[in-house]
Amino acid sequence: MHGIYEQMKAGSPRQQAAYEAVQSLNVMNDLNHYQPLVCGTIPIGIDIETSDLDIIMEVEDLQLFEKEVHRLYSANEQFRLKWKVIRGIPVVKANFTYGNFEFELFGQPQSVFNQNAYLHVVIEYSILKSRPEMKQQVIRLKMDGLKTEEAFCELLGISGDPYMGLIRYGIEKEIINQ
Repeated sequence: MHGIYEQMKAGSPRQQAAYEAVQSLNVMNDLNHYQPLVCGTIPIGIDIETSDLDIIMEVEDLQLFEKEVHRLYSANEQFRLKWKVIRGIPVVKANFTYGNFEFELFGQPQSVFNQNAYLHVVIEYSILKSRPEMKQQVIRLKMDGLKTEEAFCELLGISGDPYMGLIRYGIEKEIINQ
């Protein structure tokens, strides 16, 4: 899955533009010490017009991360920072627009490889590789207003919390280990 970001260079026109925006912003270098990883729907080609570029990071010192992100990116349009607690884990999120894309920088004190955003994209990518006919169905459901995880769960017949349901599915199908 590491190579998915690099594959964007030769992907669809939108993936190529997203890759160029990430490169131009220099976020992968500026925040390299947080092990940034591009996730979300754009790298796996199930994005819609309103999809953002998600970059997740492992951050132990959230206050330092907040200051660093503010210093580097606060001049960008629609910049906003938010502290949240998600499933008992504190996170700092920064959102802004750059290069015709909405960016979301997401830091939490957990390895990027254990974060739900990464696990979801691994599971979704695996499903799409084995069932490519689902791609257009997912996109259609997203255009109808569903979140990505909700769309996959609807198509797979998974009920309950779609975020945890997708993780359970990935474990059951041995796509991920937990």
